Amino acid sequence: MPLIDHLLSSGRIRKAIWRVWYPLLTRHLRGEELLFLNYAFEEDPPMAIPLSPEDEPNRPCIQLYHHVASQAPLAGKDVLEVSCGHGGGASYLARTFRPRGYTGLDLNPAGIRFCRQRHRVDGLAFVPGDAERLPFEPESFDAVINVEASHCYLAFPRFLAEAARVLRPGGHLLYADFRFTDNVAGWEQALAQAPLQIQRSRTINAEVLRGIDLNARRYLDLIARRVPGWLHSLVCDFAGVNGSRIHLAMRSGEMSYRSYCLVKPEPALAADTR
Repeated sequence: MPLIDHLLSSGRIRKAIWRVWYPLLTRHLRGEELLFLNYAFEEDPPMAIPLSPEDEPNRPCIQLYHHVASQAPLAGKDVLEVSCGHGGGASYLARTFRPRGYTGLDLNPAGIRFCRQRHRVDGLAFVPGDAERLPFEPESFDAVINVEASHCYLAFPRFLAEAARVLRPGGHLLYADFRFTDNVAGWEQALAQAPLQIQRSRTINAEVLRGIDLNARRYLDLIARRVPGWLHSLVCDFAGVNGSRIHLAMRSGEMSYRSYCLVKPEPALAADTR
């Protein structure tokens, strides 16, 4: 087993690494308008959602957010995004889906400072916080969004329980992430045992790979210009560019990338299922 895989097999070590990794990325890529830290999405035929000229350069990443968020109505709702990264998805969804309020939360304090400076949108706020200990009262939100972050969490079931706690009855968890094949069974078990009901799920490896390929040239150029040489291999893997471990695993099926729409049952329905 490669050293990085051995380290990441420990949840506590994995979380400690992410606490260092994301602020490091924020510092090295400051000024590059890297608004998204997620992979991307493109359908066949192309998704072709209308975008402003400002948003167009980030189309592949925006389309992943659009795919995830469009699984439930958000207009006039209170929305929480857990692990919002550099806030590009939060800004796009707040401007496009017109929620009443949109809160982006992230563990990376440098990322939150970046978001507050870069994304000034009515109704959009950013707060520091831990996905496994959400700093909100029960039933505060109509929707929780989580895009490509839960593989970093120490205890994924704890995040699911926290998402259910802060959701109002009938509220939705709109979610996308990946797992390698040896972790899929545990992933599925945690989702099945969560206090939420799965309304729909979809494997989106092909769509994510198309999106990654659209971003590849831009990311390789960014890595060459702004990332120290000793970090190139690791950052290329993180970005999922062609030939990286992530890209090969997603293409071969060794890694499964999925999107989900889950709902918190209404009290009467919850009682009927006991």
